Amino acid sequence: MTPTTFRIKSFGCQMNVYDGERMAELLSEHGMAPASDGAEPDLVVLNTCHIREKAAEKAYSDVGRLRREDGSTPLVALAGCVAQAEGAEAHRRSGLIDIVVGPQAYHRLPEMVTAAAAGARPVDTAMPAISKFDALPARRRSGPAAFLTVQEGCDKFCTYCVVPYTRGAETSRPAADIVAEAHALVDGGAREITLLGQNVNAWADGALGLAGLVRALAKIDGLERIRFTTSHPADMDDELIAAFAEVPKLMPYLHLPVQSGSDSILKAMNRSHSVDSYLRTIDRARAARPDIAISGDFIVGFPGETEADFEATLSIVDAVRYAAAYSFKYSPRPGTPAATMESQIPASVMDHRLQRLQARLAEHSLAFNCACIGRDTSILVERSGRRPGQMIGKSPWLQSTFVETTAPIGTMLDVHVTEALPNSLGATALRQAEAA
Repeated sequence: MTPTTFRIKSFGCQMNVYDGERMAELLSEHGMAPASDGAEPDLVVLNTCHIREKAAEKAYSDVGRLRREDGSTPLVALAGCVAQAEGAEAHRRSGLIDIVVGPQAYHRLPEMVTAAAAGARPVDTAMPAISKFDALPARRRSGPAAFLTVQEGCDKFCTYCVVPYTRGAETSRPAADIVAEAHALVDGGAREITLLGQNVNAWADGALGLAGLVRALAKIDGLERIRFTTSHPADMDDELIAAFAEVPKLMPYLHLPVQSGSDSILKAMNRSHSVDSYLRTIDRARAARPDIAISGDFIVGFPGETEADFEATLSIVDAVRYAAAYSFKYSPRPGTPAATMESQIPASVMDHRLQRLQARLAEHSLAFNCACIGRDTSILVERSGRRPGQMIGKSPWLQSTFVETTAPIGTMLDVHVTEALPNSLGATALRQAEAA
């Protein structure tokens, strides 16, 4: 029997969140409905991430938990990067998986669901040259903050990373398609749009680069804020940096992963930037927009990392003073060059280094938040808080900000920052801007 209800569970990066939203829209366009809270769906889509070592095991564990008390299971689709990496092997590893669909093929999900309901076990991990976006339905409703994928894939081939193998080569969506989708998102309620890509600042359409796209999107009436992530240091050009100074709708937040503060480790990672070139890029960004918040990514315990290499990472953390950061222990991924490198670091050493790194990052994050106390700024109200009358919105620097207000979701609200917490701000409302 063809499913009538579905539930999608997305893991990992914002691009997976976007893909999950698009799959939901696609299934809805084909007559299915999201399962209500507490109800058992006919179809479950697990939209997976493959960056970390245990991602595949987690995916199969989640599949196993879908078995109901009576022994039955919903139709199960394994989607995303684990599906891309595993392919038909997923069927051999779990008899509960009915559909395997990679991130470049999910536009075929409705027909694959129909085939699976008839007893087939379809697999599609193709990476077609024709954009899947052409087959997706038009955008409709949106929350106040929306994601919009503009670029996919990666040509950088960092030695630790599976993305070039699971997402394919760098490809950019046409500017006209992106602008049209942005208009639809704004018409559907979005006031902030975050442009997404594995290397988003590698986006290009002919002579137009990401800076030009940002300027085009800034002309959309009703769009108040623009962000983009994730950027590669090698693609951070002068035009994009200038946009932070010249485009008021571009928020003062730059996520620019460095991964290590050691040039020898960066070379082993094939990162194509040095510590010096990275710091010069940060200096240029801060010269263009002095209040910009910098966030980054770090890997500790990469093969061959010495204590001196790790101390160099702590040094770059102190030099940049990150407002936020993501940090991880090195995780060997099958098929990547780093997985077979000599001098793999013991888990206990990685654990200790990660604790030290995260403590240092937390110091700088709290210091950045404390520096915001006393500022007047605006937040985009996105959801209710835990306490009655409390609402939560994002500051320009991407901190969650708590405020007592009756302003509805979607409001741009002027606030005065009064409190800094490790991961958020407290504020009082000044005056209410026009609601969405």
